[in-house]
Amino acid sequence: MTELLEPRAIGADLARRDGAAKVRGLVAYAVEAPVERPAFAHVVQSTVPRGRVTTIDTAAARAVEGVLAVLTAGDAERLAATSDRELAVLQDAEVDFRGQPVALVVADTSEAARQAAELVRVEYAERPHDSELQVDHPELYAPDQADTARGDVSAAMATAHATVEQTYTTAMQHNNPLEPHATTALWDPGAEVPLTLWDSTQGVHSTRSTIAKVFGLGKEQVRVVCPYVGGGFGSKGRPHANVVLAAMAARALPGRAVRLALTRQQMFFLAGYRSPTIQRMQIAADRTGRLQAIAIDVVAQTSRIKEFVEQAGTPTKMMYAAPHRRTTHRLAALDVPVNSWMRAPGECPGMFGPEVALDELAETLGIDPIDLRVRNEPDVDPETGKPWSSRNLVRCLREGAERFGWADRPPARHRDGEWLVGTGVASSVYPTYRSAQSTAVIRHEAGRYVAEIGAADLGTGTWTTLAQITADALGVPVEDVEVRIGDTRYPVASVAGGSSGMNTWGSAVVEAARAFRDKFGADPDDGDEADAGVDQAAKDSEHAAYAFGAQFAEVRVHADTGELRVPRLYGVFAAGRIINPRMARSQLIGGMTMGLSMALHENSVWDPRIGQVANHDLAEYHVSVNADVGDVQAYWIDEHDPYVNAMGTKGIGEIGITGTAAAVVNAVHRATGIRVRDLPVTLDKVLAGLP
Repeated sequence: MTELLEPRAIGADLARRDGAAKVRGLVAYAVEAPVERPAFAHVVQSTVPRGRVTTIDTAAARAVEGVLAVLTAGDAERLAATSDRELAVLQDAEVDFRGQPVALVVADTSEAARQAAELVRVEYAERPHDSELQVDHPELYAPDQADTARGDVSAAMATAHATVEQTYTTAMQHNNPLEPHATTALWDPGAEVPLTLWDSTQGVHSTRSTIAKVFGLGKEQVRVVCPYVGGGFGSKGRPHANVVLAAMAARALPGRAVRLALTRQQMFFLAGYRSPTIQRMQIAADRTGRLQAIAIDVVAQTSRIKEFVEQAGTPTKMMYAAPHRRTTHRLAALDVPVNSWMRAPGECPGMFGPEVALDELAETLGIDPIDLRVRNEPDVDPETGKPWSSRNLVRCLREGAERFGWADRPPARHRDGEWLVGTGVASSVYPTYRSAQSTAVIRHEAGRYVAEIGAADLGTGTWTTLAQITADALGVPVEDVEVRIGDTRYPVASVAGGSSGMNTWGSAVVEAARAFRDKFGADPDDGDEADAGVDQAAKDSEHAAYAFGAQFAEVRVHADTGELRVPRLYGVFAAGRIINPRMARSQLIGGMTMGLSMALHENSVWDPRIGQVANHDLAEYHVSVNADVGDVQAYWIDEHDPYVNAMGTKGIGEIGITGTAAAVVNAVHRATGIRVRDLPVTLDKVLAGLP
C-alpha cells in the first residue's frame, strides 16, 4: 500500500499552462525548430508492394536547382544496426511493401525537394504479393504470447441454456494527428553532442536510444528535443523510418539542419496503423444470465518484416467471471506496412466483440444488458486470481444509467416521426501501467521550485499536471513550481503511452520531492537539488489494477435513408484520483469521440490488388467531428486506490475509447433490429434491413 499525497493542487481545475501559447501559435513544433538556413527532405516511395529495385535514375532530380543530395540504397550511409527492418532504410534494393522509402531528396526548399522527388525514376523486378487478411489464411501462426485456456469451453457451450457464437470484425485504422510526423535534424561532428533531433515524439529518451543504436553512436552523442507535440495517439510512441531518414540526411550535409515532415498521404504508409481484427466469440450462460463460458479467438495481421501483435483478446481474460474461458491470437504476416500502437491497442478493438456479444446474450435471455454485466461481476481477477486494487465497474454502470435515463429509455424499434431511436450500453476497461524508467530532479532556483524530467506532453496537459503533483509533494503553492520536460538533457523518462505517463513521471517527481525535503527541509537555498527515480520493485504486485467505465449511446436512424445520428454519448469512469478535472474531461471526451469515429467512420479501405490504403488522405479517411454527436458528456466517480501509486491515479488517456463503438452498435440494434458485427456502421449495413 502506498501513502497517498494530500490533495491541495491535485484536483484543482487549473487552465493549461501551455494553452494560450498554443492557440496563439507561439510554441515551436518539430519542423519549426530554431535553426539557420534549413534544408528540406522529401521521401521517394516504392510503387510496387513487393519486389526489388533494379535501376534508379536520379539525374533529372539532381539537376533541379537547389537540390543538395539524393540518397539511394547505392550511396546512403551503412547503418550500424539493421535488425529492425522498418528502420533499416536505404540499405538494400529489397521492397517489402508499397510506399517503402527507396530514395530521399534534400534541397534548399521544400518545393524543390518535392519537385525533384517526382523526377526520380525507379524500375522494379516485381514479385507476387500477399496483403489481404483472411480468417483462414494458410500461413496463420501463433505469436510468442501463450494462448490461455481454463476448463472446457466446447463442453460448456453444448450444455448451456443460452449461447452466442458469432464473428465480429474491426477495421484497419490510421492515426491522423494534426501535427504530422516530423523531424528537424542537425549533424555537427565537432560539437559535444554531434546529432540533435527536434522530433515529434512521445518519448525523447526512447527515440535517442533507438537512433543512437541505429547509427552506432553513444547515447551521449544524441540529443532529442520535443517540448510540444501536436497529437500522436500512439503513432509517435516509437521512431519510424522518417526519423532515421532525417538523421541520415543531416549526416550527409554536416552543419546544415534538415527538416523532414511526412505528407498526410505518406503517413498512411510510414507511421503505423491499427491492424484489422477478426474476432470469433463464444459465450455460454445459464438461465439466470451467469456466464458458464467465454472465449475469443482473434485473427490479425502484421507486417512480414516486423511483428506487432494487436492483442485484442486481452480484455476477455479478466473482464467477467466464467469458469470456462479461452483466448487465442493468430497472425498473418503480410506484405504490408508496419502496424503499431494506436490509442488503447488491444483493448480498443478487443472490447468490441465481447461487449456486442453480451448485448446479444442479454436479448436472448430477456435480461437488461446492465443487469447481465452486474451478475457477472468477478470478485477477483479471473485470469490471475489476484484481488482488485479497486474495481468500480458496477458503480459506473449504475451511475451512468441514472444520468442517461436508462430506466426510461424507449422500447426497441421505437419510432419518432421518420427516425428510429435506440439506446445501447457497453463497459470499458484499461490496465493501470507504470514503467520503472523515469527519474526526476527537483531544484530550488531563483526562489521557485523547478521539476525536470524528460517526459512528453502529447497535448494531454503534462505541463500543468506535473506542476500540480510537484506542488503537493513539496507542500507549496502550484504557482511556485516550474516544470521542464521534452528534452534528453533532462533525466530519463518513459514513453507517453499506455496511459502510464502521469503514473510513472508523477511517481518519480514525488520521490524526488521527498528526497529534496528530507535533504533540505522547507527552507532551501538556491541551487539545492535532489533526484530520485521510480523503483519498480516498490510497485504493488499483489493486486490487479485497472481503470473501468461504462458507455451509453443514443442513436437515431432515419427510417428511409439509413442516415445515422448520435444525439447523446455519455461515459462514467472509475480511473483513480483525477489530477485536473478540466484536462481529464477533455481526455475522456476525446477518447469517446475517437470511439464514435471507430463506430461510424474510420476505415482504411485496403486494396489488395495493389497493396495500399485507397483512401489515404483526410479528404476520404473520415473521422468524427462536432456534427456527428449532439451531447457528449464524461463523468467519473471518486475512487480511492492506495495500491497504484502515490497519487492514486490510474491513467485516463485510453479508457474513454474502449467500449464506445460497442455501445453505439448496440444502440443501432435496439433502434432497428439490425445487428452490425463489422465496423464501421455504414449505410449499406443498415439500409437493406430497415423496417
